[in-house]
Amino acid sequence: MPSGIQHPRVKPAVLRQRLHVALLVETSLGSGRDILRGIARYVREHESWALFHEPRSLEDSVPQWLEGWRGDGIIARIQNRKMAEAVLATGLPAVDVLGMVPETGIPLVHVDDRQIGRLAAAHLIERGFQHFGYFGITDENWSIRRREAFRTCLREHEFNLDAFDLPRHVRRTVTWEQRENRLARWIQTLPKPVGVMVCSDQRGLDFLEACRRAQVGVPDEVAVIGVDNDDALCEVANPPLSSIWPAHNQVGYEAAALLAQFIHGGLRPASPILIAPGGIITRQSTDVLAIPDRNLALALKIIRERAWDGLKVDAVARYAGLSRSVLQRRFRKVLGRTVHEEMLNARLRHACGLLSGTRLALAEVAERSGFKHQEYLGAVFKRRLGMTPAQYRRQAGPLAGR
Repeated sequence: MPSGIQHPRVKPAVLRQRLHVALLVETSLGSGRDILRGIARYVREHESWALFHEPRSLEDSVPQWLEGWRGDGIIARIQNRKMAEAVLATGLPAVDVLGMVPETGIPLVHVDDRQIGRLAAAHLIERGFQHFGYFGITDENWSIRRREAFRTCLREHEFNLDAFDLPRHVRRTVTWEQRENRLARWIQTLPKPVGVMVCSDQRGLDFLEACRRAQVGVPDEVAVIGVDNDDALCEVANPPLSSIWPAHNQVGYEAAALLAQFIHGGLRPASPILIAPGGIITRQSTDVLAIPDRNLALALKIIRERAWDGLKVDAVARYAGLSRSVLQRRFRKVLGRTVHEEMLNARLRHACGLLSGTRLALAEVAERSGFKHQEYLGAVFKRRLGMTPAQYRRQAGPLAGR
């Protein structure tokens, strides 16, 4: 909806055959644009809604036209109490897709921050790091949830976490130079090599600049993973930023489905609907193995390059210059998992890439990923990711419009 269009309070009945839904979702961030894509997909498949939307940022004020608007429902990224009150004042069915003001009672569909934190920890642990950091936003509930899930997963492997937060609005009180220097000083205090999770891709750019100021190399001394897989931000980063894709398009899809349920008289869920992350897009910022054990590093290298190509444990041991039993013992001692588990992880990552980047049939995906058959692939997906390969493809792949 172009800015400046007037919204009549009462629409003629002939024009009210389609439901009118307002979308208060930002277009300035990749996460918001993905939510809009998911809403659009739901509308194409199930509804014929008239969508009221205009370009906005996450921190824009409530649009003036919302007051007195006579629509049928609202999907909003509710950033603050003022926006929450404006949405509630309409009296319309509404769904929140941000969750910054949970006490409003507006039903929430959101990414699963705890799974995101655990996924980041697993990614960095797999690369052999034993020191970890987290760069987040002060008092933002989603950043706190990611940090604490990251910390919990690390503790399960007997690792500690060093965290550093800055307020969202720090730009209003200190200069960019001051902010970067504070961050660089924290980075200098971290033991190296260190794996760092950044709460969002937006903060990832700040963090990478601070690494340059601190004169530490990425990824050799500091490996960095962000969240949102905002392509533009991740690719403009130097080096390109690895990122967790939280499946925001599925958030939009499920939010639209929930709103349709409310509009048609359905009951609201008793708790927030949380969407599992779609996976990790690995770029240069974590393309490293922090393994001082040379033989173990060689074993991990061949597994990541050939696990899906008929690779056997004995072949891994020969390549690493170790006996099978010694290799197994070192894997358990250093990485806390078996060679077979590492190979299964690599095959699963390869399958995820094929599902998200190609239209290959599931049987061919299974074969190319080193799984014996499609049913085994499905069982591994269900056990590890909580969804089927087809569900993963719908969330992450080209069929979902990505």
